[in-house]
Amino acid sequence: MSTAIDTLLNDSALDAGLHQIAQAVQQEKRLTVEQGIYLYEHAPLGYLGVLANFIREKKHGDKTYFNRNFHLEPTNVCLYTCTFCSYSRRIKKREDGWELSLEEMMEIIKKYDEEPVTEVHIVGGVLPQYDLEFYSQLFSQIRAHRPDLHVKALTPVEYHYIFKKAKVSYEEGMRLMKEAGLQSMPGGGAEIFHPEIRDQIAGGKCTGEQWLRIHEIWHELGMRSNATMLYGHIEEFKHRVDHMEQLRQLQDKTGGFQTFIPLKFRNQNNEMSHLPEVSAVEDLRNYAIARIYMDNFEHIKAYWPMIGRTTAQLSLAFGVDDIDGTIDDTTKIYSMAGSEEQNPALSTEELVQLIKAVGRHPIERGTLYNVVQDYQDFDFSQQPKKVKKGFVGLPVIDKTKA
Repeated sequence: MSTAIDTLLNDSALDAGLHQIAQAVQQEKRLTVEQGIYLYEHAPLGYLGVLANFIREKKHGDKTYFNRNFHLEPTNVCLYTCTFCSYSRRIKKREDGWELSLEEMMEIIKKYDEEPVTEVHIVGGVLPQYDLEFYSQLFSQIRAHRPDLHVKALTPVEYHYIFKKAKVSYEEGMRLMKEAGLQSMPGGGAEIFHPEIRDQIAGGKCTGEQWLRIHEIWHELGMRSNATMLYGHIEEFKHRVDHMEQLRQLQDKTGGFQTFIPLKFRNQNNEMSHLPEVSAVEDLRNYAIARIYMDNFEHIKAYWPMIGRTTAQLSLAFGVDDIDGTIDDTTKIYSMAGSEEQNPALSTEELVQLIKAVGRHPIERGTLYNVVQDYQDFDFSQQPKKVKKGFVGLPVIDKTKA
């Protein structure tokens, strides 16, 4: 039976470069850096969708993953002044932000004691008081209070500062974090690795090499992490491919990355507000190219609070197999930058329906992609209804009504 990729390969109008790439994808051959750039410069959306969906369905079929999670953001006051950031407040204006104590953070954790969440995602600004001892205590207390709650916390940006202040090596610091109860690392702080871009948008933070080294050390400890890329600002296509290539090389070496998450630059309330945002079409092209290029990454994730539900649904046809979690309106990082979702929260039932509406198979996962619940034939009518927390619904695509 002829497939969509066969149709592409039989298209006499397809240029030689795109034909060669399609053939490589069909034969599961790795793309070169030059081919990655060629896709950005020449590949139409439909072509990219065919190739990315081919890979996605070969790896996962229709399965689409999500989890039940919430965010804990210790502070939005930060020593660093990244030009793309709408979230942080400088120290001299710290009265405009928040700085939570250890006790206040544990109160937030305890609010979810009766909820079936499986993960707490901890990221925030960088400040001296949030040091090695502080986070060691926080991780230890969370694990002691609720051992079943997976602690996914902090990025190399935070760890680099924490370890430097404590005068410990990356190796010693990551070992101490693991002993304190850290279970995995999110992918944030990667931005764009290439120094000619990174120095302009995130000067003073850890370098791309330092970001990669901290993840490498974490992987060497037998642990897992995620990776991101901030796109759609001043970078060029070659910088995106260079970023993905460096991640792909480290993944070849360690196998410790779980998922790649392209993050869209949002332009409200930051020093790059003069830059236009890329279109939803470019978002979908970027997801698809990531899926095609990142051949050794098992998962590609679209972060629905950042791009909105409709684009997240569309992304499931462009290589994405994970749309993150329920969130429960616990993050301000993207809403403060102007994302579609200003109060990001979805119930499990809403996430399941969002996935099913575009013909995909919803799977609730744990942080490490263990299957928690298969929702393909789940009957929500038999479950007790909960009162929602002031959420206003937005339209989503429903392929069943098309």
